[in-house]
Amino acid sequence: MSTPATARPSTDARDAEHEALRVWLRLLTCTNLVEAQLRTRLRTNFDSTLPRFDLMAQLDRHPEGLKMSELSRLLMVTGGNVTGLTDKLAEEGLVERHDDPRDRRSFTVMLTAEGRRQFDRMAREHEQWVVGLLAGLDHAEKRQMLKLLDRLKAHLSTMPA
Repeated sequence: MSTPATARPSTDARDAEHEALRVWLRLLTCTNLVEAQLRTRLRTNFDSTLPRFDLMAQLDRHPEGLKMSELSRLLMVTGGNVTGLTDKLAEEGLVERHDDPRDRRSFTVMLTAEGRRQFDRMAREHEQWVVGLLAGLDHAEKRQMLKLLDRLKAHLSTMPA
């Protein structure tokens, strides 16, 4: 006996679909709540923004500097966004641009000594904020969550774009 094309999925299938949606919405909500806290604290304590912090974090991870295109890729934003942030940070003396001798159209961006000092201060506090925000979970729960998120990430990485 065949199922008509207009038949609704079984309750089990619908429950699984709803469960997947609930997981996605819960992940999104938690991400937004943590991000809102971090944005507020960066603004209040350092008169900074999350995009500025993220750009400086990438440069801190790459002391040899990064090209603008690499920054765009790592931050997952447009080149225009990176240019605007970089211009402002350069005006403040927190980053500097170095011409690329192999490509006159390109340059490398790196933190200045002052930029590194400011970022180090922000990064220390940022880490403590994140620790506090996730204090509602014990060690075992955080390890379990990491394990599950690693599995999800691995699965998503295999999917075509």
